[in-house]
Amino acid sequence: MLFLIGHITGRDKKASDFFLAGRKAPWYVVAFGMVGASLSGVTFISIPGWVNTQSFTYLQMVMGYMMGYLFIIVVLLPLYYRLGLTSIYTYLDQRFGNGAYKTGASFFILSRVIGASFRLFLVAIVVELAILEPLFSNSTGGVPGWAFAAIVSVVLAIIYTYTRQGGMATVIWTDTVQTACMLTAVILTVLAISNAYGASVTAIPELVKSSGMTKIFVFDDWKAGNHFVKHFLAGTFVCIAMTGLDQDMMQKNLACKDLNSARLNMASFAVVLFAANILFLSLGALLYLHAGAEGIAIPEATDRLFPTLALGGSLGPMAGGVFLIGLLASAFSSADSALTSLTTSTCVDLIGTQKMADEKAEKIRKTVHLGMAGLLFIAIMAFRAVNDTSVVAALFTAANYTYGPLLGLFFFGILFKSKPREKWIPFVAIASPIVCYLLEYFLSKYWGFSFGFSLLPVNGAITMLGLALLPRK
Repeated sequence: MLFLIGHITGRDKKASDFFLAGRKAPWYVVAFGMVGASLSGVTFISIPGWVNTQSFTYLQMVMGYMMGYLFIIVVLLPLYYRLGLTSIYTYLDQRFGNGAYKTGASFFILSRVIGASFRLFLVAIVVELAILEPLFSNSTGGVPGWAFAAIVSVVLAIIYTYTRQGGMATVIWTDTVQTACMLTAVILTVLAISNAYGASVTAIPELVKSSGMTKIFVFDDWKAGNHFVKHFLAGTFVCIAMTGLDQDMMQKNLACKDLNSARLNMASFAVVLFAANILFLSLGALLYLHAGAEGIAIPEATDRLFPTLALGGSLGPMAGGVFLIGLLASAFSSADSALTSLTTSTCVDLIGTQKMADEKAEKIRKTVHLGMAGLLFIAIMAFRAVNDTSVVAALFTAANYTYGPLLGLFFFGILFKSKPREKWIPFVAIASPIVCYLLEYFLSKYWGFSFGFSLLPVNGAITMLGLALLPRK
């Protein structure tokens, strides 16, 4: 199906259509497909697992997302459309100069390479558990490295092949199919558990409530990382940074025909995403309820809860297949848009293909597209070589830190008119995440205080402060 969509959407396309689909994408298709790109394979297996320790408190952050989407609709989208951008980081070039421009694009590329490869790495581990381990069960050495590399190569080859020609035009439609598969997998799993309890569809909310894991708000412990204020503010700025200032997500919005279509897309996407998160959290409560009723041991790593139950057979013979389809759909949805946006940012921001002749620009674009697929493969195999989930998770967290400087750069540019000296901007952008890491470490160690997800706006604020202290042009 993905190859067919890639063939149809890639026919008779101009070289420039790879980046923005000719600015003719239907907003309602973009909105639904963006849900799959936002809810990656990590989300697919992580959010249900969080419910045991965090209950439904993640919804506090999702509420913050809604405020962030409002900011994107009111402030960022009009800015991007007014400037006619292909890459959103071109704004930094116009506002601060080439140094800030290259810095912003480089931070995005670094974040997206680490983030996309980390997500695919986790999905590959689940595929290894479900398929490779049974195949090599008689081998004393376990699953050989070449088999894992083969799985990763096949996945990346598929993604590269169906996005190679159509680019964003292909991704918009494949994301729609993948989002439908992912949400269908979650819904079928919820129905399977409710049927085991003899509960009708209308009785599912009551069944979820009976788990005792539906607490949403935390107001009592201000030191906790999931305090309402921290979660809400974090959700707002995480949304602005990782959606509004992310080329991957904004490239889909810029593919709409005009500003009003992009705003409709973002508003409807926000509503569907809110409902999808409630669905994932409800699934988590039901999975824990089911595990307790069946006497199944809860995995120490909560990310393994959904895979363990789905592949273990306790949810029925079809659950394992449904789970794998949903997991792969969510992984493909995140990875194909990441590969396309990485190609776009590298070509437009770092190489400047828009200033070249079409034939030369197209040749470079195809080379970069293949190179980015190879870079993701190398990063995934590096995670595999480390073979320490805590180290890998730390790398993923470090990648999230890099959105802070982007947040500071864009907010400073929008809120203030002054222009800091360009040559110092990269040093501020690099120093800010380091200062944030040290701040979080010492506050947590000596006072038991954690910023949690709200460290992102703190990172942005430190970047803004650094820019304000720089000498002016």
